[in-house]
Amino acid sequence: MKTLLLSLLSTFALLLQPAAAAQPNIIFILADDLGHDGLSCYGSDVRKTPNIDKLAASGTRFDLCYSAPLCGPSRCVLMTGRYAFRTGGIGNGSWRAGGPGAKAADEQPMAKLLKQAGYATGESGKWRQVGETPKDWGFDEYCTDPVAGGWFWKTSYEKNGETINTPKEEYNPDIIQAFSLDFINRHKEHPFFLYYPMHLVHGPILRTPDSAADAAKGADFYNDNIAYMDKQVGALVAEVEKLGLREKTLILFAGDNGTALNYPSTIGGRMINGKKASMLEGGARVPLIASWPGVTPAGKVNKDLVNFTDMQATFLELAGAKAPEGFKFDSVSIAPQLRGEKGTPREWAYVQLGAHWYVRSQGWKLNESGELFDMSDAPFVEKLVLPAADTEASKAARTRLTAVLGELNPAAGKTDGGDGKVGKPGKGKRKKRMQQLQQQQQQAK
Repeated sequence: MKTLLLSLLSTFALLLQPAAAAQPNIIFILADDLGHDGLSCYGSDVRKTPNIDKLAASGTRFDLCYSAPLCGPSRCVLMTGRYAFRTGGIGNGSWRAGGPGAKAADEQPMAKLLKQAGYATGESGKWRQVGETPKDWGFDEYCTDPVAGGWFWKTSYEKNGETINTPKEEYNPDIIQAFSLDFINRHKEHPFFLYYPMHLVHGPILRTPDSAADAAKGADFYNDNIAYMDKQVGALVAEVEKLGLREKTLILFAGDNGTALNYPSTIGGRMINGKKASMLEGGARVPLIASWPGVTPAGKVNKDLVNFTDMQATFLELAGAKAPEGFKFDSVSIAPQLRGEKGTPREWAYVQLGAHWYVRSQGWKLNESGELFDMSDAPFVEKLVLPAADTEASKAARTRLTAVLGELNPAAGKTDGGDGKVGKPGKGKRKKRMQQLQQQQQQAK
């Protein structure tokens, strides 16, 4: 009798405990060449994105998210959860034959770990700058293209390793969108992870299916491309809602790097400092929106520093999965912030392109040459602060960030010699970089 009573009490206690949070579906939409100035919810004076604005209003908009300044390195950071000097994913050429770029077998890719946690995994869109195939990186299914740049009006595409030929020119963003919606429908009964790297709004900037039929050849179709991207995001969200999955699904929208060189616009009448491929603020500071009804606070703007590496730890935490032990990640989970909690925000974010890098803290930035910038008016102004003009605040920032770079020691990793060639720097260049860093550390004391 006593044993039965204890058993009943134990069962009753378990019933009183809150149920474990179910694994959410995760959809990560990655726009191409889209900075803050490409979205009206980030204050663009010119670009209008009502569907993405609605997504932001339903969730949390992050103001200080950092990727890499170029397509390939940005995607490598995202897929690996690691800084570029650890993987070799330092430039768009990193995955060419003989390059040092990341290989799936040497990494613990995000999709692979989510798959092990029970997720169906799908990739839909731009891939080739990551190297190998999406399957190698842990995706069960994928639909992509054979080139790294924009892929729009064509007669073929790749689906799960097979080339699909079409009888007439098709608009690839529509093919990618259809695959994405089909993936969601087929996996609606179980947790899924959809990585959706759009081609929009990468060049070449061509007409869309919604462009005016009588538009002159060579017309500026950029606004049409922005509008079509926004339309597709809206349609995807609507599909998730129609399937009754909205409260079970975390949808994130981000840009892979800053705005392309020929298409900047103003925010409040001011131009962002720098664009795609630059080590200025506009090169790597990108939009990040997270919406999960009932979980993410609606209409909130979060000012915490976020790195693209952080998606790895965040998704694994939400999935109830653990990162492999003994493997070096650079990822910090923002799952608490997605729930509206304080969490443990980063003290700095790291950005690299080739042999150039910097660490960005709240208010300050220090690059590989030891130059310190006052970022109080970023993203519009980056004010160089010379050591002779240091205040107590700038001196403290210089000391702190120099120590960060000293501990990271990117020069000893997989980088290049600063001449645009991909590879590991020669001993002389590595030694010079390390000597410069040691001098900076001494000067900062």
